[in-house]
Amino acid sequence: MPNTTDVRIDPVTNTLIREGVESVINPFDAYAIEEAVRLKERLGGKVTVLTMGPPQAETALKEALSLGCDEAVLLSDRKFAGSDTWATSYTLAAAIRKLGGFDAILCGKQASDGDTAQVGPGISTHLDIPQVTYVKKIAEISAAGALVERMTEEGYDSVETPLPCLFTVVKEINTPRLPSLKGLMKAKSAKITRWTADDLGAEPEALGLDGSPTRVINIFTPEPRKGGELLKGATADVAGELVELLKDIVM
Repeated sequence: MPNTTDVRIDPVTNTLIREGVESVINPFDAYAIEEAVRLKERLGGKVTVLTMGPPQAETALKEALSLGCDEAVLLSDRKFAGSDTWATSYTLAAAIRKLGGFDAILCGKQASDGDTAQVGPGISTHLDIPQVTYVKKIAEISAAGALVERMTEEGYDSVETPLPCLFTVVKEINTPRLPSLKGLMKAKSAKITRWTADDLGAEPEALGLDGSPTRVINIFTPEPRKGGELLKGATADVAGELVELLKDIVM
């Protein structure tokens, strides 16, 4: 994702300008990366990290490799520009199909720039696989399926699911590690695989702005709020005056 301190808006398309903007790992995705690496360390297998973005997104992918991921794929093409969450999830799902067999997909619960929490569930929809969102713990996982704890406002639900499955995780699931010296050296020389729209064999009309059913029509800065009025006096008098002011607002 673009570093949120550098976000700029294209005045023509009303979409984020990502070219020339530093790319960083979305904070919630850091927990997904850590959990994927922990599962690999416990059960074996391979962790592939995947993102869609401009060429400089390689920096974030190399950071993921330094944290223990095995392979990294960057989806980068002008045809992806302007994607909303639906087109983004379609593109990522197409790349996952191209990668081949998988047991689990882990995503952060949401991106910190859009906060929609829609891309992960969208990927599972395009792939037609189960999903469990807001996962705080993967208690058990095997070829037979997984048992996870899904965070709720009241506590958590225990959910059983077959595999393959997509999980979106919350920050309560773990504490991400720092990269090791060995990991940093590996990432420095690592080759990042790049795929374009043609590599994915995706439907052109489903990509980018053309494939996005939601559009930002207008962006504006709200008028600054006027300062409030401070009421002074005896409590009874102030209460009566406040009631009259509220009546004027309602009416």
